[in-house]
Amino acid sequence: MRKRGPGSAEAQIPAKMSSHYLEFQNVSKSFDDNDVLKNVSFFVDQGETAVIMGRSGVGKSVSLKLLLGFLRPDEGRIVVAGQDVSGWSEGQFAKIRRRVTMVFQSGALFDSLTVAENVAFPLVGRSDSAPAEEIDRRVKELLEMLEVTEFANRLPSDLATGTKRAVAIARALAESPEAILYDEPTTMVDPLMASHVSDLILKLKQTLHKTSIVVTHDTHLGKKLADRVIFLQEGRVAFFGTWPELEASKDPFLRNFLLQDELIPALDATA
Repeated sequence: MRKRGPGSAEAQIPAKMSSHYLEFQNVSKSFDDNDVLKNVSFFVDQGETAVIMGRSGVGKSVSLKLLLGFLRPDEGRIVVAGQDVSGWSEGQFAKIRRRVTMVFQSGALFDSLTVAENVAFPLVGRSDSAPAEEIDRRVKELLEMLEVTEFANRLPSDLATGTKRAVAIARALAESPEAILYDEPTTMVDPLMASHVSDLILKLKQTLHKTSIVVTHDTHLGKKLADRVIFLQEGRVAFFGTWPELEASKDPFLRNFLLQDELIPALDATA
């Protein structure tokens, strides 16, 4: 496979512009002999929320890491914030990660900092830092928005998993990014907290109108949020379209996935 790197000739070519905010064009990624993504293409326009779905191990989270340069594609072109980032250096990606940010499944909070300090972290210690009172105002605003004000002085170790996710989202929003990527935001939490987190993400979609990608296996979350759905199967795009189009699909695998996954929250709720 042809690989691109920051030192290649292609990396020196000025980035081309795309009409889409985020886009994969024929992207492939392998780890040793495991082909995780195979010729994957999709796009997300500015202000839209796309949901990437599929069974475990089909490349959903890998797609997010490729978008932000934490991994590099073996083949294909990747567009972020309308720019072709294929062959970009780590320094270039570091700058764009302030415009496009990610909420990791783990939350990635700093254990030694309080909730309020975690949310403030992206805003402090920079050459262009705002005054302390302005940072405090921003942190208070975000804690209220994500409904975690009561935990402001707690450490992450004192929080439930769902609350950590809400705090991680607040921190991701601190720099007012243009886009936010969510990696399995409702996994490993109970049904009530999963519903609460999904409601928070929906509120952010409706009030902030940020471009978003949500990786999930949760059909209820997907239906609630998706302007577009990317369904991955065995590393390929099995479906790309709207949720009503997904529900209308006659494809046996897609219909079986939707029917099976719809039962899981219902069974939990009656336990």
